[in-house]
Amino acid sequence: MSRLAVAMTPQRAADVISAEARQLIEKRYEVTWADEPLTEDVVARLAAGSDVLLTSWGTPHLDRAIWSGGGGPRVVAHAAGTVKKLIDREVLDQGVTVFSAAGRIAWSVGEYCLAAMLTLARRLPLFDTAIRAGGWKQSGFRGGELTGHRVGILGASSTARALITLLRPFGCEVVVYDPYLDEERAAALGVRTATLEEALGCPFVSVHVPDVAETRGLVSARLIERIPDHAVVVNSARGPAVDQGALLEQVLAGRLFAALDVFDPEPPHLGESVLSCPNLLLTPHIAGDTVDGHLALAGYVLADVADWLDKGVRGSSFVDPASWPIAA
Repeated sequence: MSRLAVAMTPQRAADVISAEARQLIEKRYEVTWADEPLTEDVVARLAAGSDVLLTSWGTPHLDRAIWSGGGGPRVVAHAAGTVKKLIDREVLDQGVTVFSAAGRIAWSVGEYCLAAMLTLARRLPLFDTAIRAGGWKQSGFRGGELTGHRVGILGASSTARALITLLRPFGCEVVVYDPYLDEERAAALGVRTATLEEALGCPFVSVHVPDVAETRGLVSARLIERIPDHAVVVNSARGPAVDQGALLEQVLAGRLFAALDVFDPEPPHLGESVLSCPNLLLTPHIAGDTVDGHLALAGYVLADVADWLDKGVRGSSFVDPASWPIAA
């Protein structure tokens, strides 16, 4: 029986391990559960005695010394998103296989983006503000629809692919800007490739790029000025990808609608005019944070771990070392 160590606090384990997943863990593995406090030394001891290390948010960085001398777990299963702050890239070259639940979180993000598009397209915040002020029917504006419109997506990440799937019933033409997306892969996704300018020329724009040097400042003030009037812009990716000040200026002027789940910096420092703007949705980096989504995370990665151990099949949560430079 393989040995599995759960390198997370009891509170985090309750957050990301469903009752069903816990039963499967206890049935398949010889399990060691961590106790608080979860220090680097505690994690190192857990790792040293395990074949599989299950981690999540709050797990300290896994020092490469854990694998010195050929020891350490051969599998790390991260029941959370990016692993870049958890483990060094060099460790993957030592035969350590890493899995991440980023793909499951992507579905939660996709739902958020779809909800934000629909909410802003129908002008629901404007109606909400009006009725709270004692109004009723509004003659100054009317909501629109998402159905049949073009959607520009920046970055063909896992969150973008989730949104693309969710958009299919709406009959949207989806265009994607991503230098790494070729025509064949685009066709398989049911989209077509586009330039950055073309993607930003759509009435709906959603940002899904990682935070790397090439994407910082990607959506510049000049490009924001070229986004069509009354367009809906959603950023659930990374704050530095968009010139936040320039976007907010256009939103405050009433020309654009936006949903911002990420900021630069975080937490943001926003003025009263921004905080009271009715064509702006503001959320605190929670696009991927849902009750259902979190409880599914451990089961999501451990299903792939089982396939890897039993059949040598990588699965969708496998972290490909070759994609490390462009991963979120």
